[in-house]
Amino acid sequence: MSSPSPQPGPARSAQPEFAVRGAVDLSALNRPQAPPPGEPGGAPEAGGFVVDVSEANFEQLVRDSSTYPVVMLIWIPTDQANAELGVTLGRLAEEYAGRFLLGRVDAQSSPQVAAAFQVQGVPTVVAVLQGQPLPLFQGAAEEQQIRGVLDQVLAAAEQNGVQGRAPGAAPVADEPEAEAEQPLPPLHQEAYDAIERDDLDAAAAAYEKALRQDPKDSDATAGLAQVRLMQRTRDADLVAVRQAAADAPSDVDAALAVADLDMLGGKVDDAFARLLDLLPDSDADGKEKLRVRLLELFEVAGTADPRVSKARKRLAISLY
Repeated sequence: MSSPSPQPGPARSAQPEFAVRGAVDLSALNRPQAPPPGEPGGAPEAGGFVVDVSEANFEQLVRDSSTYPVVMLIWIPTDQANAELGVTLGRLAEEYAGRFLLGRVDAQSSPQVAAAFQVQGVPTVVAVLQGQPLPLFQGAAEEQQIRGVLDQVLAAAEQNGVQGRAPGAAPVADEPEAEAEQPLPPLHQEAYDAIERDDLDAAAAAYEKALRQDPKDSDATAGLAQVRLMQRTRDADLVAVRQAAADAPSDVDAALAVADLDMLGGKVDDAFARLLDLLPDSDADGKEKLRVRLLELFEVAGTADPRVSKARKRLAISLY
């Protein structure tokens, strides 16, 4: 699997930025073959949250990526390796229930669409957010790796305000009418507004001011922890961060960086376990760094979360 890069900065434009150039390597034609989609042993037919992409619907899907994430699979459906990846991505698209739409581009029948992504071979997976193509990986990949990349795509989408669901997503069940929402305290509203305009420094400053006024303000504590997590991960390179941790498994700073990305991607248990596993063999400075970061991540997860309670007990045992 090649290097995924699923964490873009703020999107620059809602217009597509694709260049139709370059040829797609069709060497997959010489590999073991699979039946066409819909036939036994092949990938499933399009349907649900999976669509086949052609020149007719390509531009519309790019426009739709401003509402919900679109993940494009550029493939040859009758190649066995391509078909296996198509099966995995199709299953995940249904499991994620509209949080992204899977578009499948047949490099043979729609070569101009495939060439627009400037891929070097198939299968290749590319995300599209607000009209911007984001290369994810090329070639086969394990399902767990793919899940991790998709989670990062969804986190990046949320940061850029792309939070809609693809057509076909089940409607949210009606809930009893809630009481009128109470206005936020002024500093909390200031922080919220700063986050909305992507000014994380101002948001952190507002929460810090709220805590100086009331050190027991638990909402400000949690809000500050979440903003700091967003600041630390904003420009992180997922592949580089994970490679650094793999190269130096006992490096505390490298582990902290990976734990942040795990937390951002919803892998709460992984984030906690990574840091707690390092505690026993770390020096005093390392232990303190790990303790402080764990306490911040506990706030991000929510102190009532049972995973936090479990991790907090293990932290206490490791420190004392």
